[in-house]
Amino acid sequence: MAIGYVALVLHAHLPFVRHPESDYVLEEEWLYEAITETYIPLLQVFEGLKQDGIDFKITMSMTPPLVSMLQDPLLQERYNHHLAMLEELAELEVEHNTHNGHIRYLAEHYASEFNKARQLWERYDGDLVTAFKQFQDSNNLEIITCGATHGYLPLMKMYPQAVWAQIQVACEHYEQTFGRAPRGIWLPECAYYEGLERMLADAGLRYFLTDGHGILYARPRPRFGSYAPIFTETGVAAIGRDHESSQQVWSSEVGYPGAAEYREFYKDLGWEADYEYIKPYIMPNGQRKNTGIKYHKITGRGLGLSDKALYDPYWAREKAAEHAGNFMYNRERQVEHLHGIMHRPPIIVSPYDAELFGHWWYEGPWFIDYLFRKSWYDQGTYQMTHLADYLVANSTQQICQPSQSSWGYKGFHEYWLNETNAWIYPHLHKAAERMIELSRREPADELEWRALNQAAREVLLAQSSDWAFIMRTGTMVPYAVRRTRSHLMRFNKLYEDINIGKIDSGWLEKVESMDNIFPKVNYRVYRPL
Repeated sequence: MAIGYVALVLHAHLPFVRHPESDYVLEEEWLYEAITETYIPLLQVFEGLKQDGIDFKITMSMTPPLVSMLQDPLLQERYNHHLAMLEELAELEVEHNTHNGHIRYLAEHYASEFNKARQLWERYDGDLVTAFKQFQDSNNLEIITCGATHGYLPLMKMYPQAVWAQIQVACEHYEQTFGRAPRGIWLPECAYYEGLERMLADAGLRYFLTDGHGILYARPRPRFGSYAPIFTETGVAAIGRDHESSQQVWSSEVGYPGAAEYREFYKDLGWEADYEYIKPYIMPNGQRKNTGIKYHKITGRGLGLSDKALYDPYWAREKAAEHAGNFMYNRERQVEHLHGIMHRPPIIVSPYDAELFGHWWYEGPWFIDYLFRKSWYDQGTYQMTHLADYLVANSTQQICQPSQSSWGYKGFHEYWLNETNAWIYPHLHKAAERMIELSRREPADELEWRALNQAAREVLLAQSSDWAFIMRTGTMVPYAVRRTRSHLMRFNKLYEDINIGKIDSGWLEKVESMDNIFPKVNYRVYRPL
């Protein structure tokens, strides 16, 4: 009999990036890279586990922006072209390196991987959401939701209607997509503030993910720390991240991804190949970019990119198996120790950004595959579970009030509110005020109805925490600034046009076609609670 639980939780999220007005926008490739390197490999792992009779259990958020992009015909068509170019480049590399044995071996590896991605993509007719849904239907995967556009909720709490819109629109979108109401929510950036659980309960949600210190500093102090959920007074469970198991995986400094055998992310063919040769496979304006074909391994700490040795998928896969075994061993010892103290089964909750597995850490999907297989065959100390199953089987928990928290730098809100991004919040707050005002209107005609709903979309899109995050990281900042400003400008124009009764139908139609997320949104979601 197992004496504890381990719950792997993946947060699958990308900001809504869709530009039908342009033939090429680099930032759309965030989605294409994630499909090739993370979402398809995860599906391949799930299919393999299922085929081999392993009753795996995993929790995964799929945020509304990601689901919307994965289901979008334009982006599906563009991804199809993106994958075709990767296949072509890989085949060209095989031919180009006929007499370069190891590089040819690697080129053949990529050609094979892209071919497998093509097979899965076509098997599901480009509909990866349905592909993931089948594993939810078999109770192997528990899909949870997130904020409608990943808005940072603690920085909206002065406008409860704005917080409610983020939650309610997400729940409605989830039900339209998956055919049932969501049971859990990954709070955007795991950011919680006191009182938020009341809205989650009103939306029908049963549990939420937060950071470990949100549980550890709860009132009263939880008897079992972050190794058991706590119930809020509303009945909604708060589930905290385990720091030890999280750090072992996500940290490139002390965690597994920094191993010398693993693929080097920052050394890519797009930057290293002869310019005329690689030109058809980089940006249309001739600027170089990552292609996803990388021939080198991390090799060792402190080495420059020019000193990296060639990568070998065989040895990297062996290392991933070794690390999966180490993770399993550590969880066994952790569970045994905790069970001896708690005298009840602990749960180790290990949440990560899904895109870590495959995109940033190329071998991550192999690690997950080995972890489930080893946990199934090689140990009996813990049971792998998803969060919905755990709560059904463990329905008695301590009642506490969680602490304000996030999983960001220093554990609170400063990564999303600092000197790089503070300027956006007065504008976001004003937009929220105006949207609440608009929500009281009754539309005079269908055109005004459409304008009111589009205004709601623009506010939601402007609130995405991704833009503030990018401004803080210092990468792709002009795009994040442009996106924030463009959604606010569109909203303000809609607000003014609605109030003067002169809506530009042609302009509205154009904006609707660009920012087409949440086609069934109802602007009345912003009405005072």
